[in-house]
Amino acid sequence: MKTKNTYWIIAGILNFITFFLHLIGGQLDLVNPMLDTTLNVEKSSQLVGAWNMVTIILIGTSYILLLAGFGKKYTTNTELIRMIGYLNLSFCLPFIIAGFYYGLLVPQWIFFLPIGILTLIGLNKVKKDA
Repeated sequence: MKTKNTYWIIAGILNFITFFLHLIGGQLDLVNPMLDTTLNVEKSSQLVGAWNMVTIILIGTSYILLLAGFGKKYTTNTELIRMIGYLNLSFCLPFIIAGFYYGLLVPQWIFFLPIGILTLIGLNKVKKDA
C-alpha cells in the first residue's frame, strides 16, 4: 500500500510556490525590465528562453514531488526524487556565490534550500518504511 510522504508534499508545495513566484514576480521584476533595455534581440531571447526553462523545471518537479508525496506515482523512483533534491540544492549555489561575490543579498537560495532538504529527508522516510 502506498503511503503519503509529508516531506515530499511540503517540498512539492514549496516548489509550486517558487514556480508561481518565478513565473509572475520574476517576469515583472527581471524579465520585463531586461526586455526594455538596449540588449540585442538575440541575447534577450536566449535569456528569456533560459528563464522559461527554469519555469518548466519548477512546475515539472512540483508535479512529481506532489504525486510522489501523495503516493500516486513516482514513489518507488527514488533516484528521480533524489535528483530533484540535489537539483534544488545545486540551485542554491549560484545565488549564494553571486551574493558573496557582489556583496548583495540574493535571497532566491532561500526558496531552493528547504525544497532540497525536505526532498532528501523524505527519502529517509521511504527507506525506513521499506
